[in-house]
Amino acid sequence: MQKNKVLRLWERFSTTPLRRWLFSRIVCFRAPYFGSIMPLFVSMQPGEVVIQMRKRRRVKNHIGTVHAIAMCNLAELAAGTMMEVSIPGSHRWIPKNMSVEYLSKAETDVRAIATLSPLPEFGSDSSEIQVPVAILNHHGETVMKASIGMWVSPRKQG
Repeated sequence: MQKNKVLRLWERFSTTPLRRWLFSRIVCFRAPYFGSIMPLFVSMQPGEVVIQMRKRRRVKNHIGTVHAIAMCNLAELAAGTMMEVSIPGSHRWIPKNMSVEYLSKAETDVRAIATLSPLPEFGSDSSEIQVPVAILNHHGETVMKASIGMWVSPRKQG
């Protein structure tokens, strides 16, 4: 499979912390809503994306922990980016559904790990693919799990 432009851009920008920060800002420019959580991409390859989010005032809830919806946003960004770099250019994706399980309070910075292994075959039929995402705290403990249904379909020709 030929690398898509997002993966090629990541490979150019992933060499230093400043460049990873700049890549994260570029992604948020293309999808402005995700700028609200100020994500920082850590790693990216077909089948796996890791993104960090700092615990800061803008993502806290009334009890001082990371807000559940901020973690949902992080999970959706990780799953969507992972799909973008994992499917062939002949296909497209869109989130269709999401189920989440909150396991404990997120009292530290968090990171999302979206994985899809093994990568499915992408044929001429449309299908829903469930993408698991784990949200881990600074200690490596899973504080939230999500499963995001991605509708994958062939791009229209012409």
